[in-house]
Amino acid sequence: MLARLLALIVKEFLTILRDSKSRAVLIGPPLIQLMVFGYAASFDLNHVPFAVYDQDQSSYSRDLVADFAGSPTFQQVAVLHSPERIRSLIDSRKVDMVLDIDPRYTRDLLTNRPAPVQIIVDGRNSNSALLILGYANDIITSASEEWSKSHGGVAPLARLVSRALYNPNLDSHWFIIPGIVALLTQVITLLVVGLSVAREREAGTFDQILVTPLRPLDILIGKSLPGLVIGLVEGSVVILATHFWFDVPLEGGLAQLYTGMFLFTAAVTGIGLMISSLATTQQQALLGAFLFMVPSIILSGFATPIANMPVAVQYLTWLNPMRYVLDVVRDCFLGQPSFAMLMPDYAAMAALACVSLAAAGWLFRKRAV
Repeated sequence: MLARLLALIVKEFLTILRDSKSRAVLIGPPLIQLMVFGYAASFDLNHVPFAVYDQDQSSYSRDLVADFAGSPTFQQVAVLHSPERIRSLIDSRKVDMVLDIDPRYTRDLLTNRPAPVQIIVDGRNSNSALLILGYANDIITSASEEWSKSHGGVAPLARLVSRALYNPNLDSHWFIIPGIVALLTQVITLLVVGLSVAREREAGTFDQILVTPLRPLDILIGKSLPGLVIGLVEGSVVILATHFWFDVPLEGGLAQLYTGMFLFTAAVTGIGLMISSLATTQQQALLGAFLFMVPSIILSGFATPIANMPVAVQYLTWLNPMRYVLDVVRDCFLGQPSFAMLMPDYAAMAALACVSLAAAGWLFRKRAV
């Protein structure tokens, strides 16, 4: 029996790997997606185009403008002499921010009164607008403190000193790219496993497998193991690229990381087998895989915090294995978690793996009858 099961597993590997196009699909797209996400996906803002409407026209106002222009976050692209062009520049997306300096700016500074400075931002992208306001506020606060020091003003009684653990430079790539490890592992595993049974049905060879001495459980194992192995191999390639190409530190232990990856891949394998058992053609299997992947990514916390979602949706995320593996992967890359710290995530993924594999087995036996 073991020899027949091994033969089925080898046959599945050969079916997937002997075709040059299938090999290219397994290797090329994940690496391309990693590069695209790694370089393009970022929460950081750099070279934000802004315009200046300086109504004061003094050396002090020019110093403030120089602080903005000299920052790596901002890039000055226009100087305005009237307020009429402000809306047109923002509407055309030529600038994301306008620095409006009041004509009383120097007078108020010299008389130790608050000097008005207005920041006008494009609010169509609320996240970017909040980041721009935060960066601008930091520059203005720093300029105000320097003015107080150089002109004998009263220094602030309290000063905020920030320190970020695990990600000292607050580089958003360190948050996004480890999440891509889970994302691409799920994509490849779902596609490989999801097409396994559907491919046999479409080719007309599924009935031949059923008349072999193999039990339905043996066929299910033979169909799932190749996808599980390929998913882990793909995940390993992405982990290596994340650490050595994108220089994201890998602070945690590999044992903790691969324990989470194995449980996650097992859970996704069960979901892929459920999709494959229900599908009669490869096209249906592909549609089913993508139907699961899109909400899975959205509900995982990959880009948006789960805490910001409605309460009912937060409960729904408990059924998503990607939610838990993201915590494991990010913790292992940026921190040094112990097995005990990750045990709640491990337990959740193990439970989901058991449920999904059991459901896949039930569907497989039902459809095989």
